[in-house]
Amino acid sequence: MTDHAVVEANGVGIAYRTYGPVDGAVDGAVDSAVDGPVDAAPLILLHGLGDGMAGWDGVAGRLAADRHAYALDLRGHGASDWPGDYGLELMRDDVLAFLDLLSLGPVDVIGHSMGGVVAYLLAAERPGRVRTLVLEDVPPPVPRDPPPLVRPEEPLSFDWVMVEAIRPQIDHPDPAWLERLGRITARTLVIGGGPDSHIPQDRVAEMARRIPGAAHVTIPAGHLVHENAPDAFVREVAAFLG
Repeated sequence: MTDHAVVEANGVGIAYRTYGPVDGAVDGAVDSAVDGPVDAAPLILLHGLGDGMAGWDGVAGRLAADRHAYALDLRGHGASDWPGDYGLELMRDDVLAFLDLLSLGPVDVIGHSMGGVVAYLLAAERPGRVRTLVLEDVPPPVPRDPPPLVRPEEPLSFDWVMVEAIRPQIDHPDPAWLERLGRITARTLVIGGGPDSHIPQDRVAEMARRIPGAAHVTIPAGHLVHENAPDAFVREVAAFLG
């Protein structure tokens, strides 16, 4: 695992960590510069709102046993730029530019929560770039009654302006996003977090029904499945990716 590297993608600095058989990227590198045999497609890991690339550390190494994996800080998070201009489609375009810069594709993509939205937007927009898609506790893009938005008092590792821009898109998504789920051609696994998740699990099941051919499993670990039940998460995901 590298500490992190940074590339300029879609006009913003995107920080990322690499995992895999050989770690060759260094802080500030333009590309991953990773050598050595790799048997599987590259793996892209996209975190949830307010999280970051480090949140994947507990599972990324095991998922990258035979491949290179890249965990990104999406714009407005962590070591990536906080440009003040935010949107889920902008994040999608950042990821696409990242793939182009590193000449990656087709790729496997795992997205948790907000990162899952970015992931399915990418898979719908560019079906040929996403081979396999894993959505962790991600509901379909339909309107919801939003919980209160309250800024935490402690220092933040993300831009609060980003939260204020993203939350309305999650609460009242573009109606076209729901229709575009039918465009996804990637083999898709939808993972629900079970009754302890704040995401209604019937909505997660609906997400699986909306994506052609998607599989659906539940790991009863709450919303942060990959952190609360890493062994079960790796077992399900590795089997599906394999």
